[in-house]
Amino acid sequence: MSGGLVTVLPPRERFAPGEAGAVALLVRSLAEPGETVVGGSTTGQPFQDVRFLAAIDRGPWRSRWPRRLSPPFGVRFGPLRYAASVAAVLDTLRPTGVEIHNRPEIALALRRWFPDIPMRLVLHNDPLGMRKAGSARERETLARRVAVACVSGWLRDRYISKTSLSASDVAVLPNCVDLGALPSLRAETDREKLILFAGRVVADKGVDAFVAACAEALPKLPGWRAEIIGADRFGPDSPETPFLSALRVRAASAGVAMAGYKSHDAVLEAMASAAIVAAPSRWSEPFGLVALEAMACGAALIASDRGALPEVVGEAGILVDPDRPDVLGDAITRLATDRALRADVAARGVARAANYDLARARARRAASEMR
Repeated sequence: MSGGLVTVLPPRERFAPGEAGAVALLVRSLAEPGETVVGGSTTGQPFQDVRFLAAIDRGPWRSRWPRRLSPPFGVRFGPLRYAASVAAVLDTLRPTGVEIHNRPEIALALRRWFPDIPMRLVLHNDPLGMRKAGSARERETLARRVAVACVSGWLRDRYISKTSLSASDVAVLPNCVDLGALPSLRAETDREKLILFAGRVVADKGVDAFVAACAEALPKLPGWRAEIIGADRFGPDSPETPFLSALRVRAASAGVAMAGYKSHDAVLEAMASAAIVAAPSRWSEPFGLVALEAMACGAALIASDRGALPEVVGEAGILVDPDRPDVLGDAITRLATDRALRADVAARGVARAANYDLARARARRAASEMR
C-alpha cells in the first residue's frame, strides 16, 4: 500500500460525527480523493466519505516503535507514544506527503524518522504556547525542518515574532467553509428574531458577556429571543462544569435559552435561521470559524475585536470589546431595531465568506509548499 497524501490529526481530535472538533471538521472538508486521515480511535463510526486509519496504541510504546527508528530527544512521552503509532501507519502507507496539524513535536518526530517524505505543519493555535515552538529559536528550527503554515495572518505574525524569519517563510492557509453544503440562504424577512451564540460554553469564548449583554438588550426588544448552543466540550457527553452551572442561573434570569450541545449540521441550521449571531471571544482567536460560518449562513455578525477575528470579518460585521457587555448589548440592540442595517451587515458577511470557500482553500493548499 503506498502513495497519496496523509493528514495527521492532533492526538485528541476524533474523526467521527458527534465527536469531531474544529480541526477534524476542517480536515474532513479539505480532504481530496485518495487522501488518508490518521488520528486517534473514535467511539462511533468514523466519517465514511474520507479514508481514515486509527493510530492505535496497542501496548508499550517500544513494541509499537518501527525497528529502524529511534526516539527523538526532547519529545514528551505522551506525544511520543502517539507519534510512534502514526509512524507505524506511515511505514505501511509510504505517502507522497504528510500534513501534520497543530503539533510541532509530532512534526519534528516524523521528520526525523521519515527524512525523505515532504511534510507540512499546519498551526491552528498560537505557537508561542506550544512545545517545541515556544521560543524564537525553536520556531526557526521548526521552519527549517518542515514547511509551516498558519490559518491566519495574525497567527503567522505570532510565529515569526522575535525570529529571523520573514512573512514569506510561513504560509497562510485560512480555514474555510463549503458554501455548497450550507443550508439555503434566507432573506432577512424570513429569519427568526433570534440572537444566537454558538460554540464552547467557556469564559474564553465570552459567553458570559453574551448573557450579560442580552440581559440589558432583551427587555428593549419585544418579540426577540436569545439562545446559546454549545457545551464545555464537543460531543453530547460534555461535563457540567461549575462555570456552566453558574451561567445557567444568570441565563435563566436574562431570558437566554441554553440548548446544550448540538451537531455541527444543527448549528449551521440555527445560524441560517438566526437574524443575529454573536462571537464575543475574549480569547485571541487564531482564526474564528464560528464567525466565518455565521457570515456564510447570512446572519448579521457581532464579533470580538481580538486575535484574527478582525482579519476574518473585515468590514462585514460589528466588532466589539468582549470585556464590555454594555457595548455588546448596544450592538445587539442596534441590529435588532434596524432592519436595513441588519440586512446590510448580513449581505456584506455573505460576500466576505466567499473569499473562504472550500474550492479556494483547496487550491491554496495544493499550491502550498511541502518539504
